[in-house]
Amino acid sequence: MPDHTFQPGELSDLESWDFLRNQELGRLAFHLLGEVHIVPINYAVDDQRLLFRTAEGSKLLGVTMNDDVAFEVDEVVGEEATSVIVRGSAHVLEGSDAYVADTVRLRPWLEGAKFNVVAIDVTEITGRRAHLHRPWVGMQHVDG
Repeated sequence: MPDHTFQPGELSDLESWDFLRNQELGRLAFHLLGEVHIVPINYAVDDQRLLFRTAEGSKLLGVTMNDDVAFEVDEVVGEEATSVIVRGSAHVLEGSDAYVADTVRLRPWLEGAKFNVVAIDVTEITGRRAHLHRPWVGMQHVDG
């Protein structure tokens, strides 16, 4: 019996936020010295903003110099793909505000001290779900 729960097309804001809450890894796009950089980060959702931890370095410098960021999370399960993109402004949480990171599932995945907590205040969120057509899946590669 076919599964009729799949609904291709645009996700509502609520569906997009639910998707983000159920993921942990995405890509942050930020500006640094006239260039756009994209890096993978693990994150958590706190209400209607994203949080991540970072050490001193290019991400921290970039969001401090220019708070304009974008963030993307994708998932492919079988023949269904989901993608959510947010745009917003990033800022370092200072003092007691940074303790919010201890109340969500946000721990560094890689070794090293990541004491800086950054929040992305989301100004725009878009989500999309699609059924994939990949005829090459299952084709065998033949050397010769």
